[in-house]
Amino acid sequence: MAWNVVIAGGGFGGFYAARALERQLPSNSARVTLVNDANFMLYTPLLPGAAGATLDPRHVVVPLRSQLRRTHLVVGEVTGAEPARRTLSVKRLDGERIELGYDQLIVALGSVSRTLPIPGLIEHATGFKSLADATALRNRVLSCMDIAESLERHAERTEYLSFVFVGAGYAGVEGLAELQDFAAQAIDLYPHCRAQGMRWVLVEAKDRIMQEVPRGLSEFAARELRARGIEVRTGTTVKEITRCDATLSGGARIPARTVVWTAGVKPSPAVARLGLPSDQSGRVVVDDTMRVEGHERIWAIGDCAAVPDPARQGQPCPPTAQHAIRQGRLVARNVAATLDAGRVRPFRYRTRGVVAELGGSEAVALTLGVRWRGRPAWFIARTYHLLLMPGLGRKLRLLVDWNVALLFGRDTSAPGRLGSPTPLAGDGDDERE
Repeated sequence: MAWNVVIAGGGFGGFYAARALERQLPSNSARVTLVNDANFMLYTPLLPGAAGATLDPRHVVVPLRSQLRRTHLVVGEVTGAEPARRTLSVKRLDGERIELGYDQLIVALGSVSRTLPIPGLIEHATGFKSLADATALRNRVLSCMDIAESLERHAERTEYLSFVFVGAGYAGVEGLAELQDFAAQAIDLYPHCRAQGMRWVLVEAKDRIMQEVPRGLSEFAARELRARGIEVRTGTTVKEITRCDATLSGGARIPARTVVWTAGVKPSPAVARLGLPSDQSGRVVVDDTMRVEGHERIWAIGDCAAVPDPARQGQPCPPTAQHAIRQGRLVARNVAATLDAGRVRPFRYRTRGVVAELGGSEAVALTLGVRWRGRPAWFIARTYHLLLMPGLGRKLRLLVDWNVALLFGRDTSAPGRLGSPTPLAGDGDDERE
């Protein structure tokens, strides 16, 4: 009888776990099922490129079916689990609710944007976590310039030509840098907007941006952003957001119609419905082999799991792609070893480096203790993402997009709402005189 291995989540951790299981397990020994809310894996580090029009949005995703040939894919939402019965509850795309039985379960549900009780945040700010978010931000920048170009009053234009990013981690810095580059090119097509100029503001609660890199690289990144006219406000928080402005700590008010929230992540809400032990942050509690505490048949990896970090005693691994990838590969080996009565191994990976693009062919990078900045770091960052992208076809698409953008500039058209068709209008919807 074949074993049933179920993977909940198709991000970096879940995808690499499934791919490793296909290689670890004989074809007839186990049935591997991957449950994900989409039929692709989003390559999240490239979201800024999709937002800034250096990459086609379709080229920052990895189709799961073409990359996982022996894995059964169920597209749907995880709604719960019963560990005692060894079942996972799923709501499929067609709305039908099904239960998947498992002998081994890998939880890799990822994370969502973390929000705070700030007045107006939910109603007026936008996130930067999904492909839809990236596309919407690109469209919004162009829409704001279209509106501002037709306005006569300076104060009204200011609201539409000001953009505030809250949170200066990787997502905030790279997202702002790419969008500012994109807008700086697009504004040449808007004479009134060009004459007035734009305002870009980066707000960070801590004393410096990009806490993940050494202080020297963080300070270099801040200088680069400021040199391009971007306001970097550290030690600052947002107190309130309205439809047309953001109020910062200290009382400063920034007129802006666009506020982007990138201040941290939290585990997917689906994790809380699984009935598994969790820590104060909501992450699933696991040991150093990634097995869930008190559950011999369940494992958890990635952003939703508190996997002990070998480099920081008593702390969980940071929610990065490089950690999720290594956890996915190792948990696959541990699951295979468990099914074969073998020995499981602890997670021992330590961060080997970080890369962050700053737009304009500038970046910062840390590789094996060596610090890089400027164009060399930019080349390292592009090469790293190119090597990490699964599939030769996907790699070639990245190369083509990057080179086209370098030679001909960024595409300044708005792609619209991808995947949202225009509803058909009935005869009664047409007004006749």
